[in-house]
This record gives sequence, structure tokens and C-alpha cells, in this order.
Amino acid sequence: MTMTTVRFPIDLGAYQPLTLDPSNPVLTDKQRETLKANIQLFRDAIIFFTATGAARGVGGHSGGPYDTVPEVVILDSLFRSAPDQFVPIFFDEAGHRVATQYLLAAINGDLPAEQLTRYREAHAHLPGHPELGLTPGVKFSSGRLGHMWPYVNGVALAHPGKTVFCLGSDGSQQEGDDAEAARFAVAQHVNVKLIIDDNDVTIAGHPSKYLPGYSVAKTLAGHGLKVLEGNGEDLDDLYARICEAINTPGPIAVVNKRPMAVGIEGLEGSTHGHDVISVKLAVAYLEKRGLTDAVEFLKAIKAPKNDYTFIGSGDKWDSNRNVFGDAVNGVLGKMSEAERKAKVVVIDSDLEGSCGLKKIHDAHPEVFIPSGIMERGNLSAAAGFGMEKGKQGIFATFAAFLEMCISEITMARLNYSNLLCHFSHSGIDDMADNTCHFGLNNFFADNGLDDGYDTKLYFPADAAQMKAVVEAVFFDPGLRFIFSTRSKTPNILDANGKDLHGEGYQFVPGKDEVVREGTAGYIVAFGDSLYRAIDAAERLKQEGIEVGVINKPTLNVVDEDAIAKVGRAPFVLVVEAFNRKTGLGSRYGTWLLERDLTPKYAHIGTHKEGCGGLWEQYPHQGIDPVGIINKVKELIG
Repeated sequence: MTMTTVRFPIDLGAYQPLTLDPSNPVLTDKQRETLKANIQLFRDAIIFFTATGAARGVGGHSGGPYDTVPEVVILDSLFRSAPDQFVPIFFDEAGHRVATQYLLAAINGDLPAEQLTRYREAHAHLPGHPELGLTPGVKFSSGRLGHMWPYVNGVALAHPGKTVFCLGSDGSQQEGDDAEAARFAVAQHVNVKLIIDDNDVTIAGHPSKYLPGYSVAKTLAGHGLKVLEGNGEDLDDLYARICEAINTPGPIAVVNKRPMAVGIEGLEGSTHGHDVISVKLAVAYLEKRGLTDAVEFLKAIKAPKNDYTFIGSGDKWDSNRNVFGDAVNGVLGKMSEAERKAKVVVIDSDLEGSCGLKKIHDAHPEVFIPSGIMERGNLSAAAGFGMEKGKQGIFATFAAFLEMCISEITMARLNYSNLLCHFSHSGIDDMADNTCHFGLNNFFADNGLDDGYDTKLYFPADAAQMKAVVEAVFFDPGLRFIFSTRSKTPNILDANGKDLHGEGYQFVPGKDEVVREGTAGYIVAFGDSLYRAIDAAERLKQEGIEVGVINKPTLNVVDEDAIAKVGRAPFVLVVEAFNRKTGLGSRYGTWLLERDLTPKYAHIGTHKEGCGGLWEQYPHQGIDPVGIINKVKELIG
């Protein structure tokens, strides 16, 4: 880990270690005052160092870790008093509350406080979700939202006689894994205690609005858990309920009601509190607290920029994940409202603003269903709508969550569903959340047999191609998966400097595109890897090495003409941001051999733990233009 010598502008040495005896559920005045001081210190620190992520443009999450500070400092005091009574790990299934884990690591001396000022920065080992073995002091990997409780059940089974805690949220409780975990915990009388922040806020809205009838407390009680519900900001009540949970054998849920980002002017109760606090609001908060050094630190931060100039592509950068929504609207706009309602449904999983679905929600609310963090159920509902000929279900979420839906995808295929899925945040680009949020196993979607219902995987390279792909495949039967990145991509230029996907372009499913001709060999790429491959080819050409580039927007179909062309070349190099073990490169070589084509062959892709940051992820994996050029030169000797 690269350390920093910059001073942390808030004195974490002011934290007052406290011991609390769970057999006594009543706080003394001194204990209460100490807890209040520790809570304030934690909250000040979290607002400050998560805001450094906002200042650098890498994002982060402030509201969740800020909210749950009272229960965290209480648990810390309990762990200190009787470490043998507990498994002293702050397991948290809302992984984006990673700031809690980093602050605890600093408080406990495992991580220099100064390192917190590099929150989510590239190569700082402080990604957006905690990863065991990466960050000193972090004691577990949370993975994606709502995956921790089932795991913690097993931890509790491995430590009979001890109490294990799992910090949860109303969002994570929407995941199906937690329903299964609840039933297991009750049936096996697992001594696990859920501490749940129920603030009625997720990314896209308020559960009470988009899931009317849903109640965290009633749901858990229905599974058989004892539920202790109360005000999370009432220290005496919170502490008493936690003590009761500890002193009651078996699974207990301590549900804490509070508004999101409580007490932060301009943020309290808002969905914006889910993500990172803005520098403007952080400065106002810190100024009000008299933390002028922290304010000056924030104001002095400059966001790092990628100063690399890509050649072979244009200067019109656009966000394909949002263009997807525009393209769908273009199709829907040609239909009457009655026809839309009869033939199309669009189901969101709390990520409409990130996947382009908000544009559909705004333009055509009659076909839009804002739903919860229930990817499996939502995908199946969309597939079920599309079971009948002429009807289309549309579903979208992050590509990292595709892995959670494999069984549902199989069911959709077995039922001959017409399902159009958009998985944004594919690959690794601009992904400060790091490895658990990388969308790199997208080929798992094509898990049917050769004679199964049609399944196609598409990864457009730029905004114009995204629009063309949606228009071309919207009414196709079968399962269609369209991928996009979190990052923006530039318009792709042909060898004459014209838009490759410009006026008159029509997308043909299954056909590859020759972007550059070459005699030395060919690079095969797609999506956001394509413009980087073009750049590498252009720079190699300047050195007298004529390398061709093939765009493969339909990932899982062999274009016989294209593969015959590249297969006769001296080498073929597949470049992708997908998992090197499961991506295009892992099968393209087989396709070549099956056709008696034997060029030198290599494939490069994502193959190691991420580095945080944004654009830095590509060079970290060796798949940026420099990495591509080096691999080409290795192949040609």
C-alpha cells in the first residue's frame, strides 16, 4: 500500500475507549456523554473523509456509515468489555458503508489516519466495499448488498456460545438471500443479532413509496425472529434494545428507525444521502462544527485527470448506459400509449438513474415499475410478462448482479420469454467500488444449450451503436442482453476519420466490424476496449506495424467471414475488460482451432484485484493502449 504523509485534520486520538457491560442495560450519565462524544467524532470524520472522494470525483457513500455510528460505537464498547463473549467483527451487509470499516481500522491503529484522506483513490487500497486481505484492519469482505447475513449465520455456527452481530439495512433486507438467512437462523436457533438501519431510503427512492406494504420489522417477525424496534438516535433506548438482544438466546433483529443523514442540513431524509456527500454540503457541515482544517483540506483537493489523448476515435464522449434509455424511448415513442401498455413492461431494481431507465420512467411512466433491490424476482417478472408472443419485458441493473440471476435467466429461456436486459457498469472502467462490483462474468448469461431458446449478448462500442443495437433487436424474440459501461466512451472513427456508426449505419446482429485493416495481425475488441485497441493500432502503425482491429459487438455468435479473415493473419489478440477466465478470449481461441485456423493467439483481460480509482483500472490490468502495444510486440517477436 502506498502511504500518505498528509496530516488527518480531525484528531482521532480524541476517541474515548469505553467498556459497557451488556448485563446492565442502563447507561450512566458518564457513559452516555462518552458515547455522544465518540458518535460526534465518528460522524465528523466520516463526513470529512468520504467527502474527499467527492472532491476527487471517485464518489463513495456517506449517509449509511454516518447513520449507523451510534450502534457501531456501542458495539465497539461491548466488544472491548467482553471480547470472549462476542465475535468482535462489525460484519455489515450494506457493503457501501465501508467508511465504517476504514475508520475503525484507523481508530484501532491498523491503518494510519492519514490514509483515510485517500478514500477510494487509485492504489490507496480503500475501495468502495471492504475487501479482506486488501486493507489493513478490514476483517471481512462484504461483497454486494444483502449477501452477508447468510454468511454470518455460518460464522455463528462456528463459534457456539458467542454472539455474532450483522449490521443490515432496509435496502439489504429486500434481497432474497436475507429471507433464506432468516428462516435458517430461526430454524437452527443461530445466535446472530441483526442491527438494521431502517431509514426508508435507497438509491432511487423510498421503500415506503415503491414497495407499499413492505415492512422490515413485520417481515422479520413473520420469519420467526424476535424484533426490537425503536429510535436509532435515542441512545438509551438503542443500548437497552441491543442489551436485550444479547441477553436473549437465538436470532434477534434490532430495527432502528431514523431519517437518512440525520441532522445534516440539505441532506437529511434525501435519497442523495445514500451516495457521497457533496463537497458543498460537507464544507457547510464542517464549518458549522468549527473544523476549519478539514474544510481547507477539502477545498485544496484537485481531482486527478487522465491526460492520455486517444487517437482513432472522436471527441464526442457519451454515456451508453443513459443512451440505452433514450434509444428505448425512441422505440416506445412510435407506439400508442395503449400499445405500449399492452406490449411492454420496464422493471427497475432501484438503479433507474444508473441504468438509463429513469429516462423511460420520465417519458413513459405507464410502462414503468419502480421496484426494490430484488434482482432475481424483478428479472423473472419481466420475463414472465414477455412469455406471450408480441410482448417484451425489459429489465436493467448493474452487470455485477448478473451472476445473481443465472437461474432466473435459465427459467426465462425454458419458458421462451422475450426479455431485453440492460446490464450497465459492465467491465471495470470508472469502478472505484472495485472487484465485487466489477461486471466481468457477463458470458454467464449465455448458459443455455445449443438448441435452447435464442440468447444474444451485445456490447455496443459508442452511443451511436447503442442506439442502433436497441433499435435493431428491440422486437426480436428471445433473450437479449445489452451491456454498457459506467464510463463514457468516445465516438468510433473509421480509417478515414469518419464516424463508423454515423448516418446510415444499421446494426446487424451477429456481424463483426472491420474497423482497421492490418497485415501484421488483428486485435479483436468490443465495448470500451475498442477505442483503446484502435489507439494502440494507430500508434503501432506509426512504428510501421500494420495491425488491424475488429469490433465484435455480438459477443456470443461467431461471424464466419470475420473469423476466417483474422484467422489467416499472423496473430490474433483479444482485448477485453471481462474476466480473463470467462470472457470472449477464453473461447475465441477454441473457435479458431475448430476451423483449422492457427494464428499466434493471446487474450488479455481483467485478471487481478482492482486498484480503486476510475480510469486507473485499465492500466492496472494491463489492458490499456500501453498494455495492448506491449502484448502485440510480444506476439510478433
